[in-house]
Amino acid sequence: MNYKRLGLLVLASLLIVSSWLGIAGARSNLEVRSLQRAGVPLLYLAPQGARAVPGVLVAHGFAGSKQLMLGYGHVLAHAGYAVMLWDFNGHGANGARLQRDQLQQSLDVALAALLEQPQVDRDRLALLGHSMGSGIVMSAGVRSPDRFAATVAVSPTGANITPQTPRNLQLQAGGGEGRFIANAERLLAQAGGEDTNLAAGQGRELVVVPGVEHITILFSDGSHQAALRWLDATFERPSNSQYVDRRMGWYGLHLLGWLVGLAAVAPLFGQPRTTVKTSSIQRWLGLGVAPLTATAGLVLLGQRLNLQDLGGVQVGGAVGVWFLIAGLTWLAVLGRVPRPTLRTVGLGIVLFGVLWVAFGAMAQVVWLQWWLIPIRLRLWLPIAIACLPWFLASGVVQENIGVSKRILWWLGQTIILVGGFVLTLNFLPQLGFMYLLLPLFPPLMGVLALVAGSLNRSWVYAIGSALFFGWLLAAGFPLSA
Repeated sequence: MNYKRLGLLVLASLLIVSSWLGIAGARSNLEVRSLQRAGVPLLYLAPQGARAVPGVLVAHGFAGSKQLMLGYGHVLAHAGYAVMLWDFNGHGANGARLQRDQLQQSLDVALAALLEQPQVDRDRLALLGHSMGSGIVMSAGVRSPDRFAATVAVSPTGANITPQTPRNLQLQAGGGEGRFIANAERLLAQAGGEDTNLAAGQGRELVVVPGVEHITILFSDGSHQAALRWLDATFERPSNSQYVDRRMGWYGLHLLGWLVGLAAVAPLFGQPRTTVKTSSIQRWLGLGVAPLTATAGLVLLGQRLNLQDLGGVQVGGAVGVWFLIAGLTWLAVLGRVPRPTLRTVGLGIVLFGVLWVAFGAMAQVVWLQWWLIPIRLRLWLPIAIACLPWFLASGVVQENIGVSKRILWWLGQTIILVGGFVLTLNFLPQLGFMYLLLPLFPPLMGVLALVAGSLNRSWVYAIGSALFFGWLLAAGFPLSA
């Protein structure tokens, strides 16, 4: 191993170790415990040594998990609150099928678990929820106004709120999610308009957080601090916490460290003996036609199948079929693909292991339920196999090209994927939660483009990327009813 590669490995190790130290620092002085009650996975955060502190229930949105709300959990816990997060049915580590009429029951389980904790003042409780979870917490605040002193609804959906209930309602929406801003304005009017009388429980406020949309608002310090300010004002507590949630920054450093390490060891994977020769016209034509055939294929399948619940997972199954049709189309236009070997298959599985650790090891404690429960594990391989043609075509067109062309292919794939999914949703609006994937495509395709450049082997890239992307879909979308 030459000195350059050794230096890269040392740098990668420093980045990875530093990121884990940063995550450990974010948990310092906190009690963090995983719980299970009535089949509901829960996560509890509270200041170490706390006594009689306010308790907050924090609810995630559709296709989310308790990990996705940890930014609020850390900010509130460092500020002196006891926080309980949980996975709704069909989400995260909760293996029960999604039944929307049972979501309130999950909240009640989380509430009972919160009240069990000796640190919690049972007379000072509040609620916070995002998107789907916002409707659940607002309904709980309406149902039990004497129990919950405040409710924070982030990217709010709907509930039968009134000028009296829930008590002290703060509505938040990101500047980039216009539909939710309009919904929040309607809810504010329904709740009686702006009001600063928190002492009487009549507080009403709308906060528009600039520069964020439906997902990135969850990682926004502006959103975190607005919620903390509202709860501090409700409970008349001085706000002296200096904590800012930077865990996503440490997560990015962790991912960068693994990519640097992969670049260092990539030569060990070897180079392809032969490269498939395809013209630029074939490559770009295939990429351009792929979303059209994928959309048409889903529309036709939608006439016979329930696409929303395809394969036992909401929306995720349809996403897999979209990638299957699009990938086969792209490969057909390319006309030729290299033959796989046992070595390339084995190296592809090794690549998946690297991506799995690089992306998921820290995601589990930062923003995503990465460990698959058994029912999700069964979904993984079928979805991964469906995605394989797309990543094989992508790997073929990115073999033996320079940096500038690789950047061009990253932009091209990102634009095509975003545009293709938007086109699909115009014809199949029932798959609306495909929108959750759109913000992920630019960084995800960027990371995979770096991987393709490091390896320069289409089958290794295709197998590793398909297995990884299939895992991501199996982990993220809710189980069907």
